[in-house]
Amino acid sequence: MYIFYIIALAVVALDQWTKHLVVKYMELGESIPLWENVFHLTSHRNRGAAFGMLEDRRLFFIIITLVVVVGIVYTLFKHGKGNLRLSLALSFILGGAIGNFIDRLISGEVVDFLHAVIINFPIFNVADMAITVGVGIMLIDILLDSRKSAHATDATDK
Repeated sequence: MYIFYIIALAVVALDQWTKHLVVKYMELGESIPLWENVFHLTSHRNRGAAFGMLEDRRLFFIIITLVVVVGIVYTLFKHGKGNLRLSLALSFILGGAIGNFIDRLISGEVVDFLHAVIINFPIFNVADMAITVGVGIMLIDILLDSRKSAHATDATDK
C-alpha cells in the first residue's frame, strides 16, 4: 500500500527537480525547440489554474489543494487497498497536486515549461501531466467497473 505514496513522492520529486532546472537555467519567456514548431521547452509562470484560469487566487488554490490532498490520502487509505487502478490514479493526482502546491506556497506561481507548439496548447509541467494521467486512469477504472457491474447485472437477470 505504501508504494502508492512512494509513487506520489516520485512525481513530486521529478516535478520539483525539472522546475528547478528551468528556473536555474532558463530566462523567463525563453523557448528552446526540442522539435522545431512541434515541442519546445518554454519558461513560463502561471499565477492561476489550468489555462491561467482564476489568476492571482493563491489562497483559494492553497485551501482547495489542501482539501484535495486530505481527500486523496483518506480515499487511498480507506478504499485503495482492493483497487490497483484507483490507487495508481490517486497517487499520480496526489503527486501532481502537491508539486503545484509547493510552487504556489513558495512563490505564488507555478513554473510551467512543456510547450506543445504544434497544437498551440497551454504550457504545462510534470505535475500537470501526472494529474492528467491520474484522471485518465481513474476514468478507465470507472468505465471498466461500470462494464463489470453491467455484466454482473445481466448475469443475475437471466
